[in-house]
Amino acid sequence: MAPHWIWQQPDWPDFRWQAEALAPLLRECVQTQGRLLGMTGTVTASLSAQNELDALLQNIVTSSAIEGEQLNVGSVRSSLARRLGLEQGDETPVSQRSEGLANLLLDATRHFNQPLTVERLLEWHEWLFPDQTSDFAHRQIRVGTLRGDEPMQVVSGRLDRPIVHFEAPPRQGLEQQLQTFVDWFEASRHQVSLDPLLRAGIAHFWFVTLHPFDDGNGRLTRTLTDLALAQGEAQAIRFYAMSVSILDDRAGYYRILENSQKATLDITAWLTWFLQTLLRSLHTAMAQIESVLGKTRFWQAHRASALTAEQSKVLNRLLDGGEKGFEQGINAAQYQAVAKVSKATATRHLAELLEKGCLERMPGGGRSTRYRINYPAD
Repeated sequence: MAPHWIWQQPDWPDFRWQAEALAPLLRECVQTQGRLLGMTGTVTASLSAQNELDALLQNIVTSSAIEGEQLNVGSVRSSLARRLGLEQGDETPVSQRSEGLANLLLDATRHFNQPLTVERLLEWHEWLFPDQTSDFAHRQIRVGTLRGDEPMQVVSGRLDRPIVHFEAPPRQGLEQQLQTFVDWFEASRHQVSLDPLLRAGIAHFWFVTLHPFDDGNGRLTRTLTDLALAQGEAQAIRFYAMSVSILDDRAGYYRILENSQKATLDITAWLTWFLQTLLRSLHTAMAQIESVLGKTRFWQAHRASALTAEQSKVLNRLLDGGEKGFEQGINAAQYQAVAKVSKATATRHLAELLEKGCLERMPGGGRSTRYRINYPAD
């Protein structure tokens, strides 16, 4: 009978991929990664720390969201901020959960030079589930130890007609399989012929397929990916959160994993998906840092412009963009609402901002005249 799962293949885990097919995408990822790291070198230390905090926070929160868990964002932020030496205005009380998750990601990224061992993975698992007595008691998770003897399956559908999306390798021999993975992870770090980004993709797929724990396998897989990426870049500071892009295509993530785990040991399709997702993460981070740098340049150019508090507030809203920004520019009525001033004052303020070069008129005119930030030339 033909093998149904990839780990049943006779040459498991001897993965293969089509290097020529991956080459253009891999080259684009490497170039984008280089540009991002170059951009981060121009950010001040305080902005760099804040950007890192935001990226780490996004990574933790979205990695849990992929598994359907909603975390207390304020608590996780407080745990991270304290470890990064950042003062937070609103010190939300931390929980054992947020402390464990902060420990986990920072150990992977800050201590990327430390060897990966089975013992380190078991400690990570303990950090992932720090409070066995309350939150997880009803699920009886084996914490800090490998899963039990019962089959590990991902199932959906009716009880009488279940659909098995994935089945992990049997418990017997799991210690050896995990040790083989750890040995490869350490040896491959110094393998010149293996690109670090492909290594991260292989590690992700291999570990999540082993599924060595009762629970938390997905989160530990993504933490391992962050470790591999930090090792590839040889720096601890993280400016992008790959889990955000995975969450954006959560259905696609599970679909490519399922398809690849039922296929041959040629994992080109998985690596293509992985690199495309990584590339989106890098582009998102570049846009965020470009926004930060643009805002910094703007305020440096207008540090002597003698603006009112209301004008500064509106300009910051425009500079920050995002959900609360004004992508289509701002008109007098919107200025009036944001600044909480009269119609006449809003009109006068906008005229002053135009005169000082802070804003520029957008195409179109009349009553619908809109204004946007006039960024200083580099």
